[in-house]
Amino acid sequence: MSTAASDSPIWTPSPARAGNSRMAAFMAQAASETGHALDDYATLHRWSVEEPERFWPLVWRFCGIRASRPWDAVLEKADAMPGARWFPGARLNFAENLLRYAGSGRAPEAGAGPEEPALIFRGENGERAELRFAEVAAQTAALADWLRALGVGPGDRVAALMPNRPETVIAMLAAASVGAVFSSASPDFGVNGVIDRFGQIEPAALIAADGYHYAGKRIDVRRKIADVAGRLGSLRAVLLVPWLFPDDPPALPVATQAWPGVLAAHAGAAPRFEQLPFDHPLYILYSSGTTGRPKCIVHGAGGTLLQHLKELVLHTDLRPGERLFYFTTCGWMMWNWLASGLAAGATLVLFDGSPFHPGPEVLWDLAEQEQVAVFGASAKYLSALEKAGARPGATHDLGGLRALLSTGSPLLPGSFDYVYRDIAPDLQLSSISGGTDIVSCFALGNPMLPVYRGELQCRGLGLAVEVYDDAGRPVVGERGELVCTRPFPCMPVGFWNDPDGRRYRAAYFERFPGVWTHGDFAELTAHGGLIIHGRSDAVLNPGGVRIGTAELYRVVEELDTVVEAVAVGQDWQGDQRILLFVVLRAGAVLDEALTQTIRTGLRERLTPRHVPALVLQVPEIPRTRSGKIVELAVREVIHGRPVSNREALANPQALDAFAALAPAAAD
Repeated sequence: MSTAASDSPIWTPSPARAGNSRMAAFMAQAASETGHALDDYATLHRWSVEEPERFWPLVWRFCGIRASRPWDAVLEKADAMPGARWFPGARLNFAENLLRYAGSGRAPEAGAGPEEPALIFRGENGERAELRFAEVAAQTAALADWLRALGVGPGDRVAALMPNRPETVIAMLAAASVGAVFSSASPDFGVNGVIDRFGQIEPAALIAADGYHYAGKRIDVRRKIADVAGRLGSLRAVLLVPWLFPDDPPALPVATQAWPGVLAAHAGAAPRFEQLPFDHPLYILYSSGTTGRPKCIVHGAGGTLLQHLKELVLHTDLRPGERLFYFTTCGWMMWNWLASGLAAGATLVLFDGSPFHPGPEVLWDLAEQEQVAVFGASAKYLSALEKAGARPGATHDLGGLRALLSTGSPLLPGSFDYVYRDIAPDLQLSSISGGTDIVSCFALGNPMLPVYRGELQCRGLGLAVEVYDDAGRPVVGERGELVCTRPFPCMPVGFWNDPDGRRYRAAYFERFPGVWTHGDFAELTAHGGLIIHGRSDAVLNPGGVRIGTAELYRVVEELDTVVEAVAVGQDWQGDQRILLFVVLRAGAVLDEALTQTIRTGLRERLTPRHVPALVLQVPEIPRTRSGKIVELAVREVIHGRPVSNREALANPQALDAFAALAPAAAD
């Protein structure tokens, strides 16, 4: 059963907007250089996949990537998956590319330069700070000089336990400058959650803020920093960012310096950028860790840079001088994606705090006041915004907003309606999907294409994305496994402490040998778009019929009474049945009438197979710290099995309600 939402687009770019896009300019350049008739996006995408050795160098040149040494070849071992090598021989530095607009003289493109703002910070507490490109470059050079004085160099790890502040971006740039590997986590992680991550990678330096603001509260993390520092035996030093308690720093068990003092002591240091191989490790990101210790996923500098610029410049149409905002913590890969906007000459707008404090207008105040052109948030944020009755288009001047990005979970069709009705009628709404595994996206927006309700606009250029049925055959209009059939530059370098690559291969290449299996249950549409039906490991299977959880959420969460829902499969009498748990508006009760409304809606709009055996009310739903629903943890609790790593959850107490309901669900 196909669930493509509509045959008519909900939004179409004007001919002028599409024709003036960077994607259109790239298409014209590709046609000119290759002699191919690249008349539409489908043709361009097909060429980008079939001729990677021409496509990726063109992206490199079009986006102006800087390298001190050219590549010897574009691609070696092109048939190896994994094992292919991109741009061997090339030498570059990630930070140098992100700071290219900070140099003296004329900027590469109008709209950005040394004196233009690079970072704008807005705190929940009303704080605002602005740093120019030249200031960011100077602070990066000073901090890199400090790292070198510690003996930190290529391959060493630098960890950050930080809120989403300018210092975090500068710490990443400094680490990349010296060739160190950067890894970050948000300060709301518990001590065990931090150690589960940083303890595996043995950082040489830890950069941490003494606290943060959230929902009107000042959160003190000084004791947490001390506990973490005491358990990381690899640390040579801690660099403390004094935000909430500048006059009362914690006593730490390792050498400690304060951010202002380090910058002052190393002021005037000359910028130095280590020139490193294309696949030199840049970032370590972590899987959610809800079924065991998180996997430490290592991403290379060149692949990350090339892929992010392709996504930002071509798919998002980002221009120098534009304001780019994404609501994210430093523990979500969207923070890494956002940071790369500097390489496109954009001004990054950073926010730290609750997106609903003191009310749902807070991020839209920011968007209006900072003239945000590209606004990003999670799908759950947009759903919650609608449930809160917010109408930003009516209450704010959003004339500068031209694109809205959403990820983290599938964007429900009703949220498409909400965006165009209550936020802005003329913008590129891009539901995007990829993940920590590739620190980027498989499916994205496109400034030249229409938006169809409930669909991601297109597959990313250069990515051979298909949907496979159970037999490994590509299908369109049918649900199956999202795969990528050819190598791509932003594949992980590997997993940390996985010298033979066994865990890496097991994670992505066992289901269909030689093919990347991403773990999403998806569907390619006739429009060339994509629908994500949920995670493959959370797929429901009553009577042998595979059902994506997002299908149920699309229907149930359209009800005004339902704030959100989670569905899991329960082993039952030799088969599986569906249990649906709902969070309701304050004061609402799950009575027989509402239960019947939910069941009828699912039966009529989907199929009888989608109707849950039980509908149960819970106060909240467990989530990862990046806001994703954790269906697997709920499934384990319902079956009376332990959840091995509750520290990975933002709200582990939410599981208690499911545990209390487990006996009733078993009757």
